[in-house]
Amino acid sequence: MTPIARNLLFVLALIMISPSIAQIVPCDGGFAGSFPCDGYDLMSNLPKSTFSNEDGSDIWGWTDTTTNKEYALITFEDKTCFVDVTDPVTPIYLGNIPTNAGVNFWRDIKVYNNYAYIVADNVGNHGMQVFDLTRLRNVSNPPETFVPDKILTDVGSCHNIAINEDTGFAYLVGCDTFSGGPHFVNLADPANPVSAGGYATDGYTHDAQIVIYNGPDTEHNGKEIMIASNENEIVILDVSNKTSVTRLSRIDYTDVGYTHQGWLSDDHRYFYLGDETDEIDFGYSTRGLVFDFANLDNPSFVTTFTGDSNAIDHNYYTKGNKLYQANYTAGVRVLDISNPSNVTEIGFFDTHPDSNNTTFFGAWTAYPYFASGNIIISDTDRGLFIIRESGTLNTSEIETFDFTMYPNPASSFTLIKAGKNNTINKIEVFDLIGKKVLENINMNETQFQLPVKKLPTGMYVIKINDATSQKLVVK
Repeated sequence: MTPIARNLLFVLALIMISPSIAQIVPCDGGFAGSFPCDGYDLMSNLPKSTFSNEDGSDIWGWTDTTTNKEYALITFEDKTCFVDVTDPVTPIYLGNIPTNAGVNFWRDIKVYNNYAYIVADNVGNHGMQVFDLTRLRNVSNPPETFVPDKILTDVGSCHNIAINEDTGFAYLVGCDTFSGGPHFVNLADPANPVSAGGYATDGYTHDAQIVIYNGPDTEHNGKEIMIASNENEIVILDVSNKTSVTRLSRIDYTDVGYTHQGWLSDDHRYFYLGDETDEIDFGYSTRGLVFDFANLDNPSFVTTFTGDSNAIDHNYYTKGNKLYQANYTAGVRVLDISNPSNVTEIGFFDTHPDSNNTTFFGAWTAYPYFASGNIIISDTDRGLFIIRESGTLNTSEIETFDFTMYPNPASSFTLIKAGKNNTINKIEVFDLIGKKVLENINMNETQFQLPVKKLPTGMYVIKINDATSQKLVVK
């Protein structure tokens, strides 16, 4: 076998074992590579080993409105990691913030005004970490280890955090304050959050959504409403006045296992709830519940909907007529909620192909809110996934590789040439762990001879103009 042939086989092997640098893997015949799917393609997967030896948990997204770059913020037992997913086929691991205190399964993150806020549960005096996300714009040597910009020490451990971006308030829940009920934090100065009291009357809150209500109950339009999942019931609170919180209603339902988390429809009419242990406690196939919030003082139960397995549903998020259900061992299920009385599955991507057992492994959260249409998923033992609905890339997005690169594999240099009406303005070279090893900026060239002689043998990602990436093998 010739050296070139060996290198080509090396490229193919790396593509197979390193999906984070592969081309898009389409969902074809019910699989995207080794992952079961229906209607969703695999853009890339950064395995857990890229980030940590510990298990993963939560994920959230941030879009830099100055650069329009998209970032995944993914948590692990021992740290929070930041990944540039602007190019979803070749995401770049930029760095992490280690835990302040202790290693444990629950770590949660949310974003407000270019700042990330991170809490952790059952880890002692962790507090709330504050991190200026604009620092991710200028990471010269990834992955870096960051130090938080600030730590709010008014809390120790907290299970979760929710933020109302319309009011600039964070709600820390399941903390060691206010009997585990919401601990209010004013984010008027995002870099310097200030505690603003709390609410203890209804006990422990596991998760919550807070909105300026704009639904059919006109009596409460314009009020700041909190929908709290409180272990064995849903509680609806008016939190407009932080010093005088009003409970509007409490909601029970049949076969309560653990009232875990839920999300409102975009019109604030319906609430979709996941009970985390009803599959374990009562033997249900994956069960979700729908409630009608047309009357916040007296909400009504609508229906249940079930999946095809006994996998445990975890976090729910809605967008338009779709509900994105992180479903542990069954991956992410996408449900049509255009008719709340008849919720049906319309697609899925299974990040845990081993089984659909009733266990707490697999997809923890899916974040579907990027303008690009790419969806990021955190999997407890398989890391970061980026998926996309099949058939939603338009021609201009697919044909972004308007550059040629030859020779490839290369030993001393490769010549990069721009296509018609294009110029090369910036070239970055990254190794397999996302570390930038070469950079050329402010170029304005139609072709460029990239020297690679001093690079170690192996696979690299060449990123051009912050927009398109190609693979290069150095031999």
